[in-house]
Amino acid sequence: MFGTMPKLKIGKLTAKTPIIQGGMGVGISLSGLSSAVANEGGIGVIAAVGLGMAGSNNLDKIYEENARQLQNEIRIARKKSNGLIGVNIMMALSDHENLLKVTVEAKADLALVGAGLLLKLPPTIEKLGIENIHTEFVPIVSSGRAAKIIFKQWAKRYNTVPSAVVVEGPLAGGHLGFKAEALNNPNNNLKSLLADVLVAVQPFKETFNKPIPVIVAGGVYSGADIYNFLRAGASGVQMATRFVATHECDADIGFKEAFVECKKDDMIIIKSPVGLPGRAINNKFLESVEQGNKKPFKCPWKCLHTCDVNTAPYCIANALISARKGRLKSGFAFAGSNAYKIDKIISVKELVETIKTEYKTESMIKRKLSKSDIHISIQPDYCANQRVVSAI
Repeated sequence: MFGTMPKLKIGKLTAKTPIIQGGMGVGISLSGLSSAVANEGGIGVIAAVGLGMAGSNNLDKIYEENARQLQNEIRIARKKSNGLIGVNIMMALSDHENLLKVTVEAKADLALVGAGLLLKLPPTIEKLGIENIHTEFVPIVSSGRAAKIIFKQWAKRYNTVPSAVVVEGPLAGGHLGFKAEALNNPNNNLKSLLADVLVAVQPFKETFNKPIPVIVAGGVYSGADIYNFLRAGASGVQMATRFVATHECDADIGFKEAFVECKKDDMIIIKSPVGLPGRAINNKFLESVEQGNKKPFKCPWKCLHTCDVNTAPYCIANALISARKGRLKSGFAFAGSNAYKIDKIISVKELVETIKTEYKTESMIKRKLSKSDIHISIQPDYCANQRVVSAI
């Protein structure tokens, strides 16, 4: 039907709406938000990062606690929804292999894996055999080159390739897969990156005779954005920031209000303690860090491989957990480039309906524009009864 968003098929899964809710840690997207998105036909995603720290004081056995909390969130999400539930896992996490194992054992529908290249699966998963696993694996990349490397390794190692791929551009929130100097490079705009990844995966689609949907992320905000990216070749989108300002989002109301209240000038790029640039909403905490003030901390576990505890000005896990609890004086919120456009907190159902309306409106506008390009011209008297239609 014209103006209706298409379904998104990933392997054996089918989402009624081509929207994946982006995983947001620490504790921003858990069972509450993910199940609500799944109930509206999208793919709801639980962020696996830092669940043990966010949900328990038992830091002596943090890896076990991370696994237990993730398993619990998947179970609750399943109880609240019959829709599709995924888990976002960062390769940079020191316990990412264990989190992948839990995700598969809990039969989450998708494992979306970024912050590193998913070149191989943990041995425990390999032993099961990919063909016997319910979970579909979806790497998150920032270039066609990265996608090609992953797909070549999978083809060689498993004689198959991932079921889909997400390409995330530099307008995303949180840690970014680009160097700071590359963020404003016009060649890194999301449509160019999409085209790059589409070319990279095409040979694998042909070799393995299977569809490989490419999903775009990073700065996708409206239904109009979705319409235009689908026309450019994407099969779906991943959206995170806009889902923060929903009643079902698992963060404190103070965290959500930071998104409603922020202005365009508040969107800044920071240098994260883990050595990557990140996009966040500026506040007094970040201003204090920028001025050179350190926030003393003890590291109970090295959650990220790239973090240098000795030189880090603050613990990013502590800062994000504080923000999630509404304590923005001792933390901050990661956010995508369009966060300033949010003006109120609504339900996930209302948000999805709004996005669908935006999509339909954009499709109608583009349809009218395409029709206006058809010009009817009347020929001279010798063919006065003949009309010639020319498309320009």
